[in-house]
Amino acid sequence: MKKIKYYYNTNTLRYEKLETPLRVTLLRVLGFLSAAIVTALILVSLAYHYFPSANEKRLMHRNDILNDNYYVLNEKVQKMQEQMSELEKRDNNVYRAIFEAAPIPDSARARAEEQQKEIRLVQGMDQENLYSSVASTLEKLSARMAAQTKSYVQIDGFIKNKEQLLACTPAIQPVSNKDLSRIASGFGYRIDPVYKTTKFHAGLDFAAPQGTPIYATANGTVEVAGNTGNGYGNHVAINHGYGYGTLYGHMFKVKVRPGQHVKRGEIIGYVGSTGKSTGPHCHYEVHRNGDPVDPVYYFYNDITPEQYDRLLKLASSSNQSFD
Repeated sequence: MKKIKYYYNTNTLRYEKLETPLRVTLLRVLGFLSAAIVTALILVSLAYHYFPSANEKRLMHRNDILNDNYYVLNEKVQKMQEQMSELEKRDNNVYRAIFEAAPIPDSARARAEEQQKEIRLVQGMDQENLYSSVASTLEKLSARMAAQTKSYVQIDGFIKNKEQLLACTPAIQPVSNKDLSRIASGFGYRIDPVYKTTKFHAGLDFAAPQGTPIYATANGTVEVAGNTGNGYGNHVAINHGYGYGTLYGHMFKVKVRPGQHVKRGEIIGYVGSTGKSTGPHCHYEVHRNGDPVDPVYYFYNDITPEQYDRLLKLASSSNQSFD
């Protein structure tokens, strides 16, 4: 039996029956339901967080293992990248420099800045993309290793050809000059003997009696042998390979012919005064990659350090050239 509630009405001064409006009843019911739903959600959330199901536990454990494996793998990749960077640096600055080979440009390898961007990008990815990202990083690292391997194969070839490279590098004086008395004019701007103006002198002049033997300063192939009307008179030009070339001017007589292979120390002609010359001498030039360089730096096979120092002073003196 439903209980009937009464309340005391102060206006009528008597007890009256308490009747609750339908609107209030609905609001109370809705409030109760809302509180129950919120409480249930909180309880369910706490239950899922602190009391995961067996399947969730398995997935969480697998996720932890993937995270651990990823960070271990990422650390190994970073160490490999550091090692590759060191190998590339040593390759360019040491090994290839020894053999005067051009360094491998950065464009042929992965740039460090791009690598760091990629690492930061990988760290921000979810687990679904980690595998493909790490695989891509390892693929690029493999490409760098392949390029480095190719470079070392090339360096190995340089080592095998080192003896030939040394034989083809100008290393002696073109005429017998043990007492260093035959250096007449050095490399650089000198006074022209004909026009009496300052002009660039692209070689060294060795004053010597006519008929003095002229020697090839390195192994090579004769490209020019004779008078071509360029002011050098009877002259010989030799291509030594590896970017080196030499020229011997104003000869009295040329002993070799174009296409002939010569070795260092072989007589290729004799001192004279042909072409634009004011006296018997040998005009000697050394070219490196097509540009004339100071020949005084290529006499290290037949003079002592003391003689070399003296030769530098003689060659640097400002005087009039012979041609």
